[in-house]
This record gives sequence, C-alpha cells and structure tokens, in this order.
Amino acid sequence: MAAFFRWLRGKFVVIAGLLTLAYLLLPNVVVTVFSFNKPKGRFNYAWQDFSLDAWKDPCGVADMCGSLSLSLQIAFWATIGATLLGTMIAFALVRYRFRARGAVSSLIFLPMAMPEVVMAASLLTLFLNMGAQLGFWTILIAHIMFCLSFVVTAVKARVMSMDPRLEQAAQDLYAGPVQTFVRVTLPIAAPGIAAGALLAFALSFDDFIITNFNAGSTVTFPMFVWGSAQRGTPVQINVIGTAMFLVAVLLVLGGMIVSKRRSKQSH
Repeated sequence: MAAFFRWLRGKFVVIAGLLTLAYLLLPNVVVTVFSFNKPKGRFNYAWQDFSLDAWKDPCGVADMCGSLSLSLQIAFWATIGATLLGTMIAFALVRYRFRARGAVSSLIFLPMAMPEVVMAASLLTLFLNMGAQLGFWTILIAHIMFCLSFVVTAVKARVMSMDPRLEQAAQDLYAGPVQTFVRVTLPIAAPGIAAGALLAFALSFDDFIITNFNAGSTVTFPMFVWGSAQRGTPVQINVIGTAMFLVAVLLVLGGMIVSKRRSKQSH
C-alpha cells in the first residue's frame, strides 16, 4: 500500500492532467456518438438506433449548410484581418517606444476582460449611429475587433521571446530590412502568428453573442444551432460538430509532426 501511494504521489500531476483532458473531451465524445443516432422525435437527446443517414446527407436540413458556409467565410476573413492588424500591433508594442504605449498595451486586453454582451451592445450602438446595414460586413468588423486582442497577445508573447541578436547578425551579413524580416524575423514569429490565427478562427466561427447583436437578418451557424434547439436538434448538427473537431485534431497533429521534423533537421 505504501508503494502504491508513493507511485500515486509521483504520478499525481500526470493523472490529474489526463482526467482533466478526459473531462474536457467528454462533450466532444457525446456529440460524436449522437451523430450516429437515429432519433424518433425532433430532439436528438436520447439514443435510439445506430444510423449513418446523417453522415450520408449532412446538408439534409434546410439552410444549415448555407449558414455553415457563411460562418466559415466570416471566420476566414476575420482571421486574415485580425492576424494582419494584430501582428503589426504586437511588433509596434514590443519594438517601439512611443507616448501612451503602456495605455495602449493595457487597452488591448480590454475586449478580453469585458463580457461579450457589453462589447456586442457597444458595437451595435456604433453601427446604428453610423447608419450601417446590419449583416455580413457588420459581423465581420465586429469579429475582427473581438479577435484582435487575442492575436496581439499571442504574437506579442512570441516577439518578446525573440533574440534580437539574430536580426543583428543578419544585418551584419548585409541583409536589408525586408530580407531580414522575411528570412529571420517572420519565421521566428511564425508560431505565435499561427497560434493567434487559429485562435481567431475558432473564436469567430464559434461566436454567438456578438454575432446575434450585429447580424440583422443574417444567420450564421451558431445562430442556426441556437434556433434549431428551440424546435428540435437535427442529427446533422452533430455531424458538422464532429467533422470540425476532427479537422482541429488533424491540424494539431500535423503541426506537431512538422515541428518534430524541423527539430530533428536542426539537430
């Protein structure tokens, strides 16, 4: 018994981490299992029979794939906009000294700290005062502003850890500013930029509160899911959720494989 407790004490952190991971992944497992369900009623909450009908026809529910396509488009362009602006802001905050730099750096975290409903109502007020037509463009602008802080935080952490001597060495070897940035600075900052971009895409695709305030008559996938939950949840929603989860897992595994290969090549 004493040996067991010693083993448990040595492995406690690992066991706690695995249990936490299992707890976090449990909802995804439930969604995946119920994507193969054939419910008898409108709601897909109780297991009935195994079926592949939903996987064979994932767009069988009216307007679902249209809303999914719209969410993917908004998430893609919001990721591009937030990543470009966030990367430039992160470099400016780390590399340059200017008046009110500390205040700007603090304000960057404000959208991350405040409740989403406050930002959503503020953006709606702004759009209404400007006379803007609520729809695709207002959602896109709102998502870029919402995701910007997360991109800045991810890229800023990476830029702060960079060794400036590497860029100085490139300049000593007669590399110009553009060449130094493209061949030295950008590859080193790339993991932080990629992390910020992936986070922005996930946040934009998943957002409901800010989108609901600024969408007008436009329906994104999270809004479609919310509306469907009032009338009955189709199995195809579980299929889309499972597919998105598998894509995210494959992206993470691909990134890990590429990182290991690069580390082996460097050694």
